[in-house]
Amino acid sequence: MIVSRTVTKPHTHRWMYPLVYALLLVVFFLPLYTEKPYAPQETSKVIQELLVATSHPEPYTTLSPLFHLATIALIALIAWRPARAGRILAAYMGVNYLIIGWVQGQGVTETYGYVVQIGNVVACALLGIMWLIVAFQNRLSISFERLDWRHYALAPLALLAFWAPAAVINSVVYPDFNPLLLLTSPAYGLSYCLTTPVFLFLLIIALPNVPPLAYRITAFNALPYGLVNMMSLFDPALWWMGILHIPLLALSIVALIAGRWAERRALHPRR
Repeated sequence: MIVSRTVTKPHTHRWMYPLVYALLLVVFFLPLYTEKPYAPQETSKVIQELLVATSHPEPYTTLSPLFHLATIALIALIAWRPARAGRILAAYMGVNYLIIGWVQGQGVTETYGYVVQIGNVVACALLGIMWLIVAFQNRLSISFERLDWRHYALAPLALLAFWAPAAVINSVVYPDFNPLLLLTSPAYGLSYCLTTPVFLFLLIIALPNVPPLAYRITAFNALPYGLVNMMSLFDPALWWMGILHIPLLALSIVALIAGRWAERRALHPRR
């Protein structure tokens, strides 16, 4: 039996949500640093080039299997020892976000030279610190005991992000359904947009035993990244990248809705 450690009342931080969302949007729209100047209307192109440049971030790609294996081990731990899994999951998320901020937030692009996506670096740092605090306070509990058809329906989205079946050849992103990528894909664990869907999926499963503010920040922060990357669908060289960002967009929306439902059920429990 899992004892919930989330004692925060659902309405405690409700008044803060609009302010927090506004601040997250401000962070998202922080200007990029580029070695070569760019026009404001080129912002999306700069970000797309940075995503391609950091899709195989050397020398960190050698660590890719560790992120896959660590995630599999976490899922096994949730199934086997759920009472211990919450704190470890929160700590893992915190560390992983800090790594992503360092690895994916900067890179050398073909057109603009060295680029730093300041908003992504700041957001990942905030997420990393936040989830490490959650781990320290031991405020996340998770179990597979109450899985239902809705969770299974979302699982393919998380699996697609975990697999990240893509290959970049001459700055063009192609589908690559090599099953070995389930353990070696350099995108999972090293990119925000393909790691976050797996975290959101696990947090949805954990509801309502998740700190509401940390949960909402994680879900809402993913939303603009998912929306902006849908523009890749209209670029012949990057359309597959757009497809791979569907889990981020879909799971961020579902997470926000599911979180709201969980709060309502907590305020008005069924008798």
